[in-house]
Amino acid sequence: MAKTAKEPEDFLPLTVTEFHIMLVLADDDLHGYGIMQTIEEQTNGVITMGPGTLYTTIKRLLERGWIQETEPPAHADDPRRKYYTLTAFGNRVVSAEARRIAASVETARSLGLLGGTS
Repeated sequence: MAKTAKEPEDFLPLTVTEFHIMLVLADDDLHGYGIMQTIEEQTNGVITMGPGTLYTTIKRLLERGWIQETEPPAHADDPRRKYYTLTAFGNRVVSAEARRIAASVETARSLGLLGGTS
């Protein structure tokens, strides 16, 4: 019998941009500029993205149903900003990707690629 329902693992690996946007939204609902700033902060400036990359990726994540627009929080400073939140399935997808990456890190650690003793 053919598999019809998609599982989160069916969509892996995510792009770096997809993963980091979804990782940020796993913690809090944010607007686009806030997402860009948080990614840059979380990666100590290693990952920076421009608005074109960000909003192209957001559009793709919206189309896939992994994120959705949400109401801005009461403390929002600009009501024109669109806020995004992770959907339940999006949470499952980003969790699956995090597990995949963690397994790769464990392999690298066991091979002594991360420095220190194995």
